[in-house]
Amino acid sequence: MKPLIEAAIGDLCGSSGTSFPGKMAITDLGCSSGPNALTLVSTAVEAIMSHCLQFQHPPPEVSVLLNDLPHNDFSMVVKSLVTLRQSNNKSVFMTGVTPGTFYERLYTSDSMHLILNSRGLHWLSKAPEDLTRNHIPAYDMDQHARHERLPIVRKAYARQFRKDFTLFLKLRAKELVPGGRMVLSLVGRCSDVIASNFFHIWETAAQILSVMASEGVIAMEKFDSFYIPMYGPSAEELKEIIEEEGSFSIRDMRVYDPTADMDRALFTPSWLAKQKRAIFEPIIVEHFGAIMDEFVRVMERRLSLEGGMQDDHARTSRAVLAVSLAKA
Repeated sequence: MKPLIEAAIGDLCGSSGTSFPGKMAITDLGCSSGPNALTLVSTAVEAIMSHCLQFQHPPPEVSVLLNDLPHNDFSMVVKSLVTLRQSNNKSVFMTGVTPGTFYERLYTSDSMHLILNSRGLHWLSKAPEDLTRNHIPAYDMDQHARHERLPIVRKAYARQFRKDFTLFLKLRAKELVPGGRMVLSLVGRCSDVIASNFFHIWETAAQILSVMASEGVIAMEKFDSFYIPMYGPSAEELKEIIEEEGSFSIRDMRVYDPTADMDRALFTPSWLAKQKRAIFEPIIVEHFGAIMDEFVRVMERRLSLEGGMQDDHARTSRAVLAVSLAKA
């Protein structure tokens, strides 16, 4: 996302004295609370300082705001924001946090210049209603039934994503100043063609949970009623939704595989199990209770005994979509 953020800052700042803004407001939606919480906003602030230095112009007053769900641990985030403000020679004048979901209004109208979001928008606001209302499992235990229902499940998730992402665009368009920018990234698919069994980005976790259900570790009824609210669109799908909603023009869109340069030897059973735990633990524990230690053990066991699953996981192409948008 870094080159997209830098390009967006360049467009926002311009090159002449008359086009330089006197103030800028930047926010990262879904900042989390770990060491990466300030990565995006820090990149934007550095780009502003570099741009001003290049054109020998005083930096604007910069406001940096971070958002995540209310249960996020904001205590460490606030300390990091204070450090950010102190380390930028007072160019960052105001910092703060905004608890809440990005599927609702967060900021006042025409107040934001740059909105950022990394790896958050593939999380849906809720599980697809078509499935939950009709009690259709997202991942059926029976392989034949699962294959038969795949088009239904896929369309239900796609509809929910379209609804959520359209809402996100409408909300952000109200909060951005005229000509404001957004730089987003999310997990997706390389194309609309389903090239492997791993269509859902949560399928590996569902496989392990199905094994736990078959072994009696978790109740079958609990498994059938579990829906991971996550969907990975294709670039074509994302472009279509953006153009249909109409509030933004696409300045740049990139698709890349984050694992392309990784040593495949790193895809060990232990590494894969810990990765899935890091991603899915909160939602699994909320539905099933404290089963994550057993989840990791089952996954490591299955990957070690059935190398095919591990090989499929390593070979499956992953896609991250990065897109830069300008308010129309």
